[in-house]
Amino acid sequence: MLKENLKEIFTRDLTKLKTEIESYSNESNLWVISKNILNSGGNLCLHINGNLKHFIGTVLGKSGYVRDRESEFKNKNIPRKELLNSTDETITIINKTIESLPEEMLSKSYPKEFNNSTVTVEFLLIHLAAHLNYHLGQINYHRRLLDK
Repeated sequence: MLKENLKEIFTRDLTKLKTEIESYSNESNLWVISKNILNSGGNLCLHINGNLKHFIGTVLGKSGYVRDRESEFKNKNIPRKELLNSTDETITIINKTIESLPEEMLSKSYPKEFNNSTVTVEFLLIHLAAHLNYHLGQINYHRRLLDK
């Protein structure tokens, strides 16, 4: 049951991410840094996808994805279509990975140390869903601030 709920939550919220990225009235606004906002919507989208593809896809699903966290914040002016395609890939990777996990794996230790501690797979997946929503809210605010 938890696996199905997690897949539903990640799919729902990554679909919301796509809606936010599609909703910028001017595609160039995806990359604008304004006042005290340090990360653009485009960079936050790259970060969300990179984070999930790494912690879920690579570590749990053995997808082979290699994360370059630094580029998630340095890359600029990536076409909106590329961001949306990357998000679709993330949805697929997450659903495939979570589906493949044996139910008992959720209560086991995540295969790598996370934030200098040992956590369960279940804890990490819940943490990642919360992390996604934290940045999703930032993107929504960024978009509304720029699309007055």
